[in-house]
Amino acid sequence: MNRKTLVLPAVVGLLAPVLAACGASGDGGDGKDAVVVGATDQFVASKDNPAPLDPAIGYEAGVWNVLRQTVQTLMHVPRGGGLPVPEAAEGCAFTDTQNESYRCRLRGGLEFADGKPVTADDVKYSMDRVIGIHAANGPVALLDNIDTVETKGEREVVFHLRTPDATFPYKLATPVAGIVPRSAYPANSARTGFRVDGSGPYTMKAEVRHDKVVKIHFTRNPRYKGDLKVRNDKVELDLFPDAAAMGKAFDSKKIDMMARTMTPAQAQELLEEPESGVKLTEMPGLAIHYLGFDTKDPAVKDKAVRQAMAQVIDRGEIAGKVYGTTAEPLYSLIPSSIAGHTNSFYNKYGEPSTAKAAAILRSAGIHTPVKLTLHYTTDHFGVGTAAEFRALKKQFNDTGLFDVTVEGTPWEKFRSAQVRGDYAVYGMGWFPDFPDPDNFTAPFLDRNNFLNSPYKSALAQKTLIPQSRRETDRSAATKTFQRLQDVVATDVPVLPIWQGKQYVASREGLTGVEWAVNASADLQLWELAQDPR
Repeated sequence: MNRKTLVLPAVVGLLAPVLAACGASGDGGDGKDAVVVGATDQFVASKDNPAPLDPAIGYEAGVWNVLRQTVQTLMHVPRGGGLPVPEAAEGCAFTDTQNESYRCRLRGGLEFADGKPVTADDVKYSMDRVIGIHAANGPVALLDNIDTVETKGEREVVFHLRTPDATFPYKLATPVAGIVPRSAYPANSARTGFRVDGSGPYTMKAEVRHDKVVKIHFTRNPRYKGDLKVRNDKVELDLFPDAAAMGKAFDSKKIDMMARTMTPAQAQELLEEPESGVKLTEMPGLAIHYLGFDTKDPAVKDKAVRQAMAQVIDRGEIAGKVYGTTAEPLYSLIPSSIAGHTNSFYNKYGEPSTAKAAAILRSAGIHTPVKLTLHYTTDHFGVGTAAEFRALKKQFNDTGLFDVTVEGTPWEKFRSAQVRGDYAVYGMGWFPDFPDPDNFTAPFLDRNNFLNSPYKSALAQKTLIPQSRRETDRSAATKTFQRLQDVVATDVPVLPIWQGKQYVASREGLTGVEWAVNASADLQLWELAQDPR
């Protein structure tokens, strides 16, 4: 989730101990080899973000993928998707017809990895501290609708919601709702450092060099009791500076699997020239990429400028020429594979047209060319980002209506600048927190939105979003989500560009790969195992 942004890195605290380096085949604890997974997530100490491995703070896909292995949630989305099912809980349900009261009962005998019991009070403590800390760039918005958390005995917890929310079970399946021990996580401040403690399927240790995590060792938690079947004893998450370095490690058999994130070229090469002993697994993807706008900035304050940009952008060219088979054009915030999707931008703007864009600007009295800087992050969304922004610059400038420059910034500085409102136009991406259309609309349109956007739509915030959340049958909310998508196409607070596919390369003998990454790009390392044959 950030979600939580589309991909890769995250930043982590400054105070972690440094572990001795380990070989790629395991940590030597009991002689058993670890499954070794490569990724390009970057966990680096940062003054702006000193504790992103804390569930109250971290809202990056990479961070959440560490938390999912170590911190248990009441619910989880089962293998293959579908409605959430109990994980730390033995059962959960709404107790009223309005979807405003949600009750869970914990499994018996739950323990944290240190042997202390997990109780309903720990669940309440964990939720209350996320809401109390209210991290500016964190995932608190997912729990924003909680009014109070009530405990009943050692094993029952009741969430009283401010407004009806049929998506609440999905939110309890995300790491923001992870159950943490009171002894390790202060109530009113973040936990800095590289440690994570919980009751999940693994314990973890980070290997750190020069204030950067280079490897994470996951070891099966013998005290784990939950719904997940753990198929291995150890997994190493080996972190590389880029996909090229990850590819070299894979070619030299230092890692068993390339996960987040292969480049389009790497995937295309394996598609066109399959390699003996290597399996390329294609998975459905829900990642989206878009331009965001600071709608208070004078350059784009008039929505006519944003509409003109929507009128001339050629998504097909960007998807095809920059990303090849790994992306396809997107004409809505909601991907085409999610129920409720409609091509609102195409319905409103049709094919790219300089003449129509000129008419939009002329009617609003906007002088041309409109000067803009498009900001992007150089090290977060993969190697295609720079090429994508060069293509966008050319598309806009070729119309004569815009005078566009592009500027790249490392993610560590980019994200904080974007949240502050330093950028009028910027490129971002999104992996959903959960696979429901609400999570492709509310994070961008609701109050406390992920982008810290000044854009406000009373229709979206006061009518459509609450209306969509009342529907337990999510298909019944389809028309409401279509209206939300039309609002976005008209006001253009964000401009969708493409949605992605996922590819994972693995060595022969590694099983469970097709389950180890789901459509939301969540790593589920417990699914992996080495074929004993």
